[in-house]
Amino acid sequence: MASRFAIEHFRSSGVFSFDEIVAKAMSLAKELIQPSPRPVINMTGVILHTGLGRAALGPGPACNGHVAVEFDLETGGRGDRQDLVRGLLCELTGAEDAIVVNNCAAALFLTLRALCQDSEVVLSRGQMVEIGASFRIPDIVKESGCTLVEVGCTNKTRLSDFEAALSEKTTALLRCHPSNYRIVGFTEEPDARELASTAHDRGLLLIDDVGHGNLSDFSKFGLPRERTLRDSLADGADIVLASCDKLMGGPQAGVILGKTELVQKIGKHPLARAVRVDKLTLLALTAVLTTHAEGSAIELPIWRYARRPSELVKRDAQKLAKIFPWKAVVEPGLTEMGGGSMPGSGFPTWRVGLPAKSPEALLGWLRHQYTPIIGRIEKGKVWLDPRTCETEEVRYVSQILKGSPKDL
Repeated sequence: MASRFAIEHFRSSGVFSFDEIVAKAMSLAKELIQPSPRPVINMTGVILHTGLGRAALGPGPACNGHVAVEFDLETGGRGDRQDLVRGLLCELTGAEDAIVVNNCAAALFLTLRALCQDSEVVLSRGQMVEIGASFRIPDIVKESGCTLVEVGCTNKTRLSDFEAALSEKTTALLRCHPSNYRIVGFTEEPDARELASTAHDRGLLLIDDVGHGNLSDFSKFGLPRERTLRDSLADGADIVLASCDKLMGGPQAGVILGKTELVQKIGKHPLARAVRVDKLTLLALTAVLTTHAEGSAIELPIWRYARRPSELVKRDAQKLAKIFPWKAVVEPGLTEMGGGSMPGSGFPTWRVGLPAKSPEALLGWLRHQYTPIIGRIEKGKVWLDPRTCETEEVRYVSQILKGSPKDL
């Protein structure tokens, strides 16, 4: 196939040599045998890098052959794929019921469509989030068939702002976690309990889009405290929405948690089938949820990277700096959590700065290795942060850096 493509490539030009055809065929063959999506080594200084699939997945069950996705092994009849994860999610969060869809944006869209279509939904201006690829919460609300009522100001929204905006058309108060930014200083906003009380006193729903999907309190390990999904439900939210590929440490998916009658209504909506998850996602998510249920979540890659002692990171950075053919530097830095989680905070790290005539060319050369190495450019150098690397990955990077071209 590669030879045929190479011949076709040169045929139109009319001027070529045999060696050029062979070189082109070899290049195309190399591209064809590369796995896709490509595994990469993340040295960007971001643990949950959206472009690299957010949470790195640990070992999980293989998906060889057939899997009982919608088959009830007890009765031999049709089953429900949500049963594979519903019990674990309810156990871990205290929810009455749960379903999983393909991401958190879909969870919000489906929830609003099923519960609030043709009505008003109230949201603080301080939580009008833009998520990845320029998708905005107001646009998702609009497309769901709801009218968004904006209240308060960017930095200050009071409970009275919500109360003043309620009308006979209102069905829900919406709360969105500002996952990828932080407003500090002269600020104010009602907490989840206050919003829940206001909503329930008026027969309305509180929908809490938590975003980061945290299942466990890792503060006892010296990590920043983030509210858990259990906290959100305990504070009175009727429906809680979250991503699975952020602080949960799982695959891309979105969870919808809450009261049984509401979750069942969402699950029966025609659009639920359009955003359902497949068997691969369910297998990966089940493995991650089981790890949380067993109390071993701290060993998931995301949290293992976050907890890694700085002295070990420094050792790897120094090893890489020593093996690089030219004078590299090792400096302290900050590894960000990323992925729209824990904005404004990070983990102390050590990183190696590689000098180059053209940092862009060196970064491109690293990116075009058999296993691409992904770093970043700052202060005229290419920087590699080994905090998110496994031992064998550091060895691989060392071998690649040893052969760095002189002309870069």
